[in-house]
Amino acid sequence: MNDPLSASLAATLQSARLSRELSVNALADRSGVSRAMIGKIERGEAQPTAVLLGRLSGALGLTLSELVARAEGSAGELLRRAEAQPVWTDPATGYRRRAISPVTDSPLELVEVELPPGAAVSYPADAYIFKHQQIWVLEGELHFREGEVLHELAPGDCLQLGTPAPCTFINPAADPCRYLVALVKGR
Repeated sequence: MNDPLSASLAATLQSARLSRELSVNALADRSGVSRAMIGKIERGEAQPTAVLLGRLSGALGLTLSELVARAEGSAGELLRRAEAQPVWTDPATGYRRRAISPVTDSPLELVEVELPPGAAVSYPADAYIFKHQQIWVLEGELHFREGEVLHELAPGDCLQLGTPAPCTFINPAADPCRYLVALVKGR
């Protein structure tokens, strides 16, 4: 792995698994990610995609942003964009995710995402079972497939997600799409 965040993500993932007393087999069963891939990620031999991290973080009871923020070591009540907001880029799609919210005990989490032109990122339904989520488009076009329903969103549009379903974020345009995701984690 080339960057320090990827190495820290590997250690954070392993630490989260061990703190929950989960074996690699148990995490594989919960997440649908193979034992071999989990091992490669934890050893720093593979850089996980957004889809894999989404599955793993969901199986660990964390959001992807919490996982990235923990890997960055971000803490405190103020998280300045220029100094400490953790940014993670999916190596497969170029999808960039910035954790805006400080890591606290608050159930609210804000995430800014930039989806490159033509990119699509899919998550299984179980990545959403422990939270309420809204998507607010800031710039560009976003097509959001929620189960069998396709929502075509433009700047200023805000969508409340329904019951957990497989979801795909799609940028059909020639320009990047930026959107805010607001999550309220279940207690």
